[in-house]
Amino acid sequence: MPMSQPDLEAALRDAFPDAAIEVTDLAGDGDHYKARIVSAAFAGLSRVRQHQLVYASLKGKMGGELHALGLETSAPA
Repeated sequence: MPMSQPDLEAALRDAFPDAAIEVTDLAGDGDHYKARIVSAAFAGLSRVRQHQLVYASLKGKMGGELHALGLETSAPA
């Protein structure tokens, strides 16, 4: 069963409560999303490490309930 957009947003907000989060359903199928996350948790981290934190927050749902997630991550300016 695909992950719903509200469930994805909730998982990201739980992991990054301070963040500005914007999730877009790219294909309308509940399986391909893009997430833009601006969080102080990303300050000083490489983009790879930022993305690793996001994937870890999804607790194994990538590749299962969630097929594809395009990420745009950054720390606040």
